[in-house]
Amino acid sequence: MPAAEQLRAAVRDVVDFPKPGIIFKDITPILADGLLFRESITQLCATAGDVKIDKVVGIDARGFIFAAAVADRLGAGFVPIRKKGKLPWKTHQTSYSLEYGESIVELHQDAVKPGEKILLVDDLLATGGTAAAAVKLLDELGADIIGISFLIELSFLHGRAKLAPHPIHSILTY
Repeated sequence: MPAAEQLRAAVRDVVDFPKPGIIFKDITPILADGLLFRESITQLCATAGDVKIDKVVGIDARGFIFAAAVADRLGAGFVPIRKKGKLPWKTHQTSYSLEYGESIVELHQDAVKPGEKILLVDDLLATGGTAAAAVKLLDELGADIIGISFLIELSFLHGRAKLAPHPIHSILTY
């Protein structure tokens, strides 16, 4: 079975989580299998192409798992984008809409230097609100976002529309 299909087969659907009507795509079976986890990192690294990445940015919280491993493999630094109040130093922040309200994400002011080549990584692209907020923060710091990569994209939610004009890569699309 091709690697992408092995990854797809490992994603577990959890019905009515976190609320009724939602089918949650559970990636923990991929994380628990060393070969599948390695393959997911390999495929996410490939989205950088031949570009020398300076920093891989991960979005709180599951994005950290993938982004840190990708950064290690690419020989790049890792930068976390966190929920408000979780970073210990001076931050830039932005708010974004959720279906049930608003949230705020933050990035250290010195985390990215202007012109640094950035690969933004997260586990899942749904409506795109969190990723768009991350892009806004990175743009404010003058980052050169060479790509935004996700393990899973829920294409029926049209999240990628919020991330234009940046290149978007998804390993698995539903």
